[in-house]
Amino acid sequence: MKIFYSLILLSPIYAMAATEYDIVPRTINFLIFIAILYYFSANFFKNFYKNRIIKISSKIDEIQKNLLESKAKKIDIMKKIEEAKANSVAAISMAKKEADAHAQKIKEEAQSEIALLEQNFEEQKKYELRKMKKEVVSSVLQEIFEDPNISLKQNEIIDIISKKVS
Repeated sequence: MKIFYSLILLSPIYAMAATEYDIVPRTINFLIFIAILYYFSANFFKNFYKNRIIKISSKIDEIQKNLLESKAKKIDIMKKIEEAKANSVAAISMAKKEADAHAQKIKEEAQSEIALLEQNFEEQKKYELRKMKKEVVSSVLQEIFEDPNISLKQNEIIDIISKKVS
């Protein structure tokens, strides 16, 4: 409809124009051609650009979604890293405590073994001392009994034997 009004408005100019030049009819024909071309191709180009805009916006939305997902993953990974650091610190302190406890236990066991060995040594020493005393007393008694030059009375023999027994 706009085209029709524009043709009506341009018709006096067409009438006033000189007939020698065909610039006005050519211009009018060109304008009509452009109007017809616009009329038939406008929807195609509008739809093309709308679809292109929609595709671009969907790609941007997808990229933003991926960006948000990667940021969320990064935050999760950072939390896991912090947890791992805290766990490693706890594990190290636990290992130190266990190592100290084991060292203390080994130290106590070693001290008790040393005390036991010292006690066994003292008992062995006492046993060997008693054994040596018995051997000495036995050898002395043997010499006394076998030697005919030494004469002992019965009371003296009983005292020697009682000392040997005790």
